Amino acid sequence: MKSALAYPFRIFFILTGSYALLLIFGWMAFLFASWPLPVGWAPIQWHSHEMLYGFVTLAIAGFVLTAMTNWTGAPPLQGRKLLLLALLWAAGRVVMWTAGWLPGWLVAVVDLAFLPVLAAYVGTVLLRYNNRRNLILVGVLALLWLGNVLMQIGLATGKTAVLQTGQLLGLDLISILIVIIAGRITPLFTANWLVRNARDGTVVQRAQWVEIGALSSMFALLVTDITPVPAVVAGGVALLAACFNGWRLLLWRGWLTLKEPLLWILHLSYFWLVLALFLRGLASFFPAIVPSLWQHALGVGAIATMILGVMTRVSLGHTGRPLQLPRYGVWIYLAISLAAVLRILVPSGVLGFRVGVLAASAAWMVAFTFFLILYIPVLLRPRADGKPG
Repeated sequence: MKSALAYPFRIFFILTGSYALLLIFGWMAFLFASWPLPVGWAPIQWHSHEMLYGFVTLAIAGFVLTAMTNWTGAPPLQGRKLLLLALLWAAGRVVMWTAGWLPGWLVAVVDLAFLPVLAAYVGTVLLRYNNRRNLILVGVLALLWLGNVLMQIGLATGKTAVLQTGQLLGLDLISILIVIIAGRITPLFTANWLVRNARDGTVVQRAQWVEIGALSSMFALLVTDITPVPAVVAGGVALLAACFNGWRLLLWRGWLTLKEPLLWILHLSYFWLVLALFLRGLASFFPAIVPSLWQHALGVGAIATMILGVMTRVSLGHTGRPLQLPRYGVWIYLAISLAAVLRILVPSGVLGFRVGVLAASAAWMVAFTFFLILYIPVLLRPRADGKPG
């Protein structure tokens, strides 16, 4: 347990993988085995909430709290304080799974507590170490909290539109985080790997106008989701964001990394983001394209794949181990990729709901089971190089 609390990524990545399994198992049991869920929400809205504000926010916390020590030189959050933050997140999950038995105000207060504490800590450290460049992440965390507030208000008042705005806000902000974080690590890691393998790292490029367009178009898309603009305007912005981010991805030359799973998975997850944006834009012009299609391309394809790609790499690098995927580790990536494909085939009409969702869920659970089996020993043991952390 001491090693698990030595660095934020250790305990948070274990909890992320474990909750990914629990959440999908509970959801499948509810859908297909008639297990009651005393959640007090419409089940589909509860599922969406827990994916965004339960599962994903924990993975974000594990990455940001870990990366922040590199950005600032600050000591990591560890020990009792780290445990209390993890318990605060866990308390939110307990009340969300038992919301039907508890007062609504209590559920909201406990569920909403994690993100403000996380944002306040991150902001304090960044300001103390004069790292203002990354304060944008504090703003994103604060807006994520606002999205969660909207979902809780929508539930309490019965206003579905408010609840759905909170859901869209969460999807938009998590997408923005992917654009920010992937834009920093993916081209850098790719260029470095090419150089280490005696290849030309300068082929990995970044054009300033593309970088600006990729991020600004994502913020513009967020604005369309919280303002009463016509659907075709939002669709046009989504297509613009797909174009900018697709061009950005091409400049990173991901096809050159096919021999290195720890790298191609990052490029693949970004491709899923581009595809989700493209499908979202088309859905505004063609009503036959249901929102579930782009939402699952984003949720399973981009977000879950990026989470696994980052966790598998960070867990190795920050425990002093070689950046080499463990034996059978590629099955993590293959399984989550299969889950994404199967899940979008359901709203596409290619697979029936029951067969498609069960198959996609099974592939999801294989991916996260392999992650836990292969990485819990890494995350619970001291650093391989004997250094602290």
